[in-house]
Amino acid sequence: MAPLLLVSTAITAIVTATGSILFGGRWWGYWPPHIWARLFCLLTMVRVTVKGRENISKGTSYVFVANHQSSYDIFAIYGYLGHNFKWMMKKSLERIPLVGFSCKRSGHIMVDRSSPQAIRQTIENAERQLKDGMSLVVFPEGSRTFTGRMGRFKRGAFMLASEFRLPIVPLTIDGAYEVMPRTGKIPHWGHITLTIHPPVPAPESEHCQPLIDSIRATIDSALPPSHRDPGSR
Repeated sequence: MAPLLLVSTAITAIVTATGSILFGGRWWGYWPPHIWARLFCLLTMVRVTVKGRENISKGTSYVFVANHQSSYDIFAIYGYLGHNFKWMMKKSLERIPLVGFSCKRSGHIMVDRSSPQAIRQTIENAERQLKDGMSLVVFPEGSRTFTGRMGRFKRGAFMLASEFRLPIVPLTIDGAYEVMPRTGKIPHWGHITLTIHPPVPAPESEHCQPLIDSIRATIDSALPPSHRDPGSR
C-alpha cells in the first residue's frame, strides 16, 4: 500500500501543478486531489459518510471551519465535501517537496504572518480566489489534536469571513482520530463521519468571540462524548 500511495501523491501533485500552470487552478486545483483523496481512503479501507450535504449550495462561496483530528481530515474533506474550495494553510507547508509547490500553484491561501504587509498580501490573495462559488476551508485550531478533543480556535478564518461577507459553515469530523491519531505512524481501517452544519451569517466585525464560541460549540455537539469538551456533555 505505502509505495502505491507515495507514487499516487507524487503524480497528483505533478498533475495538479502542471494543470494549474497551464489552465488555471480552479478545476485543476480541486479535481485531481479529489480523486487522490478518495483513492487514499479506498486503499486504506477507510469509509467516509457525509451528513448535512443539503445545507450547502454549489454556487455559493463559504468559509468552512472544521475540527482537526488527524491527517485523514484532509482526505475526508477533499474527497467527500463535494464543494470546490481552497485551503488556508501555513506558509511553511510550501517546503513540502512537490506538494507545497502544487498547493501554491493551484491557488491555496498561504498564510504569512511575518509582517503587516505580508498579512495584507494574504488577504489580497484570498480575495482573488474567493469568487464565483469558490470557498475556503480552515482548521481554526491550527494543528491536529493530541487527545481527540478540540483546542482553542484562532480568529483568522472568522476575520476573512467578516472581510469578504461570507457565510461560515461549521464542519465536524468524527472518526479520523481513531483512524490515525497525531502520534500514529500507520493508519487503521475505520469509518469517518463528516457533518456539514447549516451556514452561519458572516460576522459583522472581526471582534466576534461570541460567534467563534458558538461555532466551536456547534462542531463539538456532533462529536461523541469521549471527544467533547467535558463541560458540554
